[in-house]
Amino acid sequence: MPAQRMFVFQLSLFFCSWLSSIHGLDFRYYNSVEMEQYLKDVNRTYPEITHLHSIGQSVEGRELWVLILGQHPREHRTGIPEFKYVGNMHGNEVVGRVLLLQLINYLTSRYLSDPLVTRMLNSSRVHILPSMNPDGFESSDRDCINSVGRYNKNGVDLNRNFPDAFESNTEQEIEKEVSAVMDWLKTETFVLSANLHGGAVVASYPYDNSNRGSELQGGQSISPDDDVFIHLAKTYSYNHTEMHNANSCSDFIGFDHGITNGYYWYPLKGGMQDYNYVKAQCLELTLEISCCKFPLESQLPGLWEANRPALLAYMQQVHLGVKGVVMDSDGKPVQNAVVEVSGRRNLCPFSSDRNGEYFRLLLPGTYTITVTHPGHETLTQRIKVPYGPDSFSALTHNFILRQKDNISTGAAPSPQSCTNAITTLTLFILQRLLS
Repeated sequence: MPAQRMFVFQLSLFFCSWLSSIHGLDFRYYNSVEMEQYLKDVNRTYPEITHLHSIGQSVEGRELWVLILGQHPREHRTGIPEFKYVGNMHGNEVVGRVLLLQLINYLTSRYLSDPLVTRMLNSSRVHILPSMNPDGFESSDRDCINSVGRYNKNGVDLNRNFPDAFESNTEQEIEKEVSAVMDWLKTETFVLSANLHGGAVVASYPYDNSNRGSELQGGQSISPDDDVFIHLAKTYSYNHTEMHNANSCSDFIGFDHGITNGYYWYPLKGGMQDYNYVKAQCLELTLEISCCKFPLESQLPGLWEANRPALLAYMQQVHLGVKGVVMDSDGKPVQNAVVEVSGRRNLCPFSSDRNGEYFRLLLPGTYTITVTHPGHETLTQRIKVPYGPDSFSALTHNFILRQKDNISTGAAPSPQSCTNAITTLTLFILQRLLS
């Protein structure tokens, strides 16, 4: 932006930061009207780095507000990964809702003054949905273990309502809140995500379900990216002040390192994190961040201090691995090109998006990556991947495909329309048996 405009912007940010340091954001439970007003105030105060929009409505007509934060909050920019946090999926699990509002306050008030926050928002686009189940929140009792308010207005558990990766549940009616999130996932190529819950203190990772196939190992349902998921879960647990100590809540056994495979903890059909991973190419964790689902307001500052460094460290992991653009020989982006990492047979293939971009979260190491698209020659390259989060950028590696002679191009299957995992897994096994 022009120098004069930048000066005015920096001055306004400094003034807003000063006001925030004086007034701050109170540690209390904001109802839906108050939360909406706060988000609108933030958007009005920081218009250069925030964008507020609704992804849909709840059953009772409450807006599902998402605040986007970043250097270019209104549109995706090539090479800038998309990150998201979702809170309050279960209406009576309220700590995540509070912490995400505090996180918004923290990020906006420190932009340009805090180097970590500034680099975070300049290098990624952060989407925050503080409450996925506002109807449930409004009906909740302030009780540690009571389930009143857990479900949406129709009495449905939203974390059992997504199309399941392993079992067909096509007859199940999709709730408005779930449908809104599913449509949201189609609008952005989210790379990394977490949804915040309460009732335990642990970082849980996919898979949550299984069809008792090859993924079931030692009581765990293991995904092809299990090493990355374990790293992500440990990133959160070890940056949390207590989670990694494996101290249990009163009715749970302790979790080693403060993490668990979801299925190993308890099988869950129709969960959001499996849907994100399998159907939307977005690696997601379920973060249980408080033993008490609806703790006293006096406990909220301590919960924020315990989770703040973990929330920030986890966001930085969006820069793991490798990213880039798949192009044809004319330099035009190629959509739906399958980008496959050798040894990681995903139930739905990771593919380039409508901009030709791909993002693949990987730990440091050397990987063989194969790119395929109808009408083009298969391209296989060996790539050494460094650790990207420290530099706030994954390795950038573009792929250029050569078109086959006398063969017209066709559209590759979209990951959004990937078949049920049972069918995919069966075909994979048959192919291996016949090869």
